[in-house]
Amino acid sequence: MITIRKEFSKDTAVREALLDLSFGETRFAKASERLREGRRPADELSFVATDRGCLIGTVRLWNVTAGPRRPALLLGPLAVHPDFRNRGLGGALMRHALGAATRLGHDCILLVGDAPYYRNFGFSADKTASLWLPGRYDANRFLGLELRPGVLDGARGLVSATGRLAPKPALRTLVARVKAEEMLSHAA
Repeated sequence: MITIRKEFSKDTAVREALLDLSFGETRFAKASERLREGRRPADELSFVATDRGCLIGTVRLWNVTAGPRRPALLLGPLAVHPDFRNRGLGGALMRHALGAATRLGHDCILLVGDAPYYRNFGFSADKTASLWLPGRYDANRFLGLELRPGVLDGARGLVSATGRLAPKPALRTLVARVKAEEMLSHAA
């Protein structure tokens, strides 16, 4: 049975292995990664999907600004284990994350992703044209969603990270990640 729940610290190594499996090392070169690196995700906005206790999906949201003094969230990455794709799990994770962000009173969410897919959840590039990210990205894939209508009207400037700093990973975390990668490769 598939369950979506809050991410726990014990999930870190397996989640990182799933992201490596889903996106490879190129994920570290993306502009959105510049906003996540060295930061903690937004409080209460990291979720995982599990099947019989095995982590099979993940989504996180991060505190950023949509230009100066305009709080926002950055969604991503969203990943589902290859053996569980095309079953609606990514959509379920998205709806769960969007619902939680709304309940917590956040105003808007930004992301870089596949416009046709994220359009299903209300995202568009309509209000991100005057915003920019650190580094290279495809402007057609830079999308926004207003959780409160009009909050992105006039948004202009650099999207910046505002979340709390994350602690440096310990050696045991890196070892756990290697073990998690081995577990993921045998999971399905």
